[in-house]
Amino acid sequence: MTESSIKLAVVGAGPGGYAAAFLAADLGMTVTLIDPEINPGGVCLYRGCIPSKALLHIAKLIEESEQAKNWGIEFAAPKIDLARLRSFKEGVVKKLTGGLAILAKQRKVTYIQGRAAFENSTTLQVTKADGSTQSLSFDRVLLATGSRPAIVPALKLDTPRMMDSTGALNLEDIPGTLLVVGGGYIGLELGSVYAALGTKVTVVEMLPGLLPGADRDLVLPLHKRLEKLFETILLNTTVAAVKDEGSGIRATLKAQDGTSQEKVFDRVLVSVGRKPNSEIPGLDKTQVQVSGKGFIEVNKQLQTADPAIYAIGDVVGEPMLAHKAMHEGRTAVEAMAGHKVAFEPAAIPAVVFTDPEVAWAGLTETQAQKENIEVKVAKFPWAASGRAATLDRQEGLTKLLIDPHTERVLGVGITGVGAGDMIAEGVLAIEMAALAKDVALTIHPHPTLSETVMESAEVFFGTSTDIYRPKRT
Repeated sequence: MTESSIKLAVVGAGPGGYAAAFLAADLGMTVTLIDPEINPGGVCLYRGCIPSKALLHIAKLIEESEQAKNWGIEFAAPKIDLARLRSFKEGVVKKLTGGLAILAKQRKVTYIQGRAAFENSTTLQVTKADGSTQSLSFDRVLLATGSRPAIVPALKLDTPRMMDSTGALNLEDIPGTLLVVGGGYIGLELGSVYAALGTKVTVVEMLPGLLPGADRDLVLPLHKRLEKLFETILLNTTVAAVKDEGSGIRATLKAQDGTSQEKVFDRVLVSVGRKPNSEIPGLDKTQVQVSGKGFIEVNKQLQTADPAIYAIGDVVGEPMLAHKAMHEGRTAVEAMAGHKVAFEPAAIPAVVFTDPEVAWAGLTETQAQKENIEVKVAKFPWAASGRAATLDRQEGLTKLLIDPHTERVLGVGITGVGAGDMIAEGVLAIEMAALAKDVALTIHPHPTLSETVMESAEVFFGTSTDIYRPKRT
C-alpha cells in the first residue's frame, strides 16, 4: 500500500492527533480527523496546557509587581476584572484552535465534530454533533483519545465547590480559601494562579515532598517560594473525608502520624493525576489489548495488537505529555507509510510551569540512586549567575548528570526563571550523546541564564569561571 492510497482515521484531535493527521496529509494520505470539539486542539488547548499557561502568565505578572517593591518601585494593588481575565484566556484558546481548523482545511483534512465507535477494526460509526450517525471505513485507524482527571471516590461530592483541573480553569470566581489535593504539577500550577489572585491556598500531598517525580534539589527552591505564596503546605497528609456544608467544604486532613484536623474551604481542587481514555465503544470488536492500568498496548511503531490500529499519547502510557504525543503521532504515521522508524527517545523533557519553573530531561539523580547507576553530578547555583542577579531571581539551580567514565551527558535538571525554555538544550545534548566537554566548549551568550548550562559542565571539570571548585584528579 502506497502513502497516497492510505485512508486514515484519527480519533482525537489533541496535539498528538492533529500532528499525526497533518503529517499524514503532507505525505499524501486521505485523512479524517474526529473529535467532540468544534475545532482541533484537544484537552491541551481547550482545558489544559494553553489556558493554564495564559493564567500562569497573569499570576507571574502580579507576583512581579509585588517583588518590584524590593527595587524601589511600588504599584497600586491590582484590580482584577475576572470577566476580562477569562476573556483573555478564552481568546488565546479560540485563536489557536481556530488556527488549527484553518491548517486542517489547507491540508484537505476532513474534520468531523463527533464521537467514534468501532464496528470492526477498519470501520467506525461516527455520531456527529447534530446527533446524526455515519459509518465510515478506513485502511488505518489512529487512536489519540487522551486522558481525563482521575477521580478519588472518597472525595466525590455533587457540588460545584469540588473542582477538577477543568473546573479550576473556568475561573468562576476567586474563592477566599482553596484546598488543593495533590502536590503534583497540576495542583501547584493552578494553586499558584489562585494564590496570585488573592486566594488563601492549602496544598495537601500524601508523599514526603512536592513534585514526587522530580529531584529534591530541583524542588527545594520552588518549595521555599511556595511557602511564601501559599497559606499552608501539608506533606505526608491525606484528605480522609469531605463534607458539603453548603457554605463550604469541610475537609478532614489526616497526617501520617495519625493526627487529624478539620478545616472548611470555599472550594476544593482535586488534582491527583489523570486516567487514560481507553474505554472506546466497540474496542472489544478489535484485537486491541488494554493493560490492567487502562493503557492501550503498542509496540515501538505505536501499532496495537490489531495491525490496522495504532495508538498514541496519554492513552498508551506515561509520561502524559503533549510533546510526547506529538512525536508519537508522527512516528505512527511514518510507520504506516512504510518508513523505518521507532519511537525510542533518549529523553522526554518534563516542565512544571510554576514560578520558579522546574524542568528535567533524561536520567534523574533520584533514578540513578534507585537503580545504582554511577554518575557524577555537576551543579551550578544561580546565585553565581550575573543574569539571575539582574532579575533578582538567584534561587535557581542547573545541574548535569554525567557518566564518570565516558563523560557523556545522561541527564539535565533546571530550576529557575525560564527553565522550561532552557531544558531543550539539555534534551538535544542527551539525544546527540554530547560529552560534558561539548557543552563546556559551546559558546553561550552573556549575560544569559543559558550560560548556567555551560558553567555546569565547567563545574564538572573544576574550571567554572563564576564559582570555585577543586579540579578533578
